[in-house]
Amino acid sequence: MKNVIKHLKKGFLMVTMFATLLSFANEVSFITITNGVERTSLTLTDVKQGNLLSLKDENGIILYKEFIQKSGNYTKGFDLTELPNGTYSFEVDKDVEISTIPFTVIEGAVTFNKEDEKTIYKPVTRVVGDLLYVTKLSLDKAPLKIDIYYDSISDGSFYEPVHSETIENTKVIERVYKLTNLEHGNFEVVYQTEGRTFTKSIH
Repeated sequence: MKNVIKHLKKGFLMVTMFATLLSFANEVSFITITNGVERTSLTLTDVKQGNLLSLKDENGIILYKEFIQKSGNYTKGFDLTELPNGTYSFEVDKDVEISTIPFTVIEGAVTFNKEDEKTIYKPVTRVVGDLLYVTKLSLDKAPLKIDIYYDSISDGSFYEPVHSETIENTKVIERVYKLTNLEHGNFEVVYQTEGRTFTKSIH
């Protein structure tokens, strides 16, 4: 089973994907907050249909969610003053990134801090033939744990771990793996980074 996957040394450069990630990292913020006395206006630019907007409390419980219905610019007003005292965040889940906009509510007063906004770049997975390409951008060099599982029965009943590694202190992560027996089974890649888990199934 150890021969099911082989980690290839550097030498493959995913230029297109790398350029895409860097373009996202260099973009001007697409989020504008206008905080009134009783109503907060949230404006998002360059969103796509299907992007997910969520409002979460400090425990990660979703209080509100909405899939963007139209590509372009999105504006919506929210009355946040009735929320109990605490810390909350808007979260915008796009194709390759997740942006969080935290705010606090104290006695009906809503406070946003621009400096606390954060963007997490998702791992990008691409399969070409029997090669698995993984690219991840992390401006703060957050660790990325990669676990790869294989199911030789091809019915999803049992995935056996075949590879695991944690990559640290790297801003631009690039990995290439050779998948063998892909025609006889399925692979599942599980990424863990910055308190998030992302899963990719490969058939």
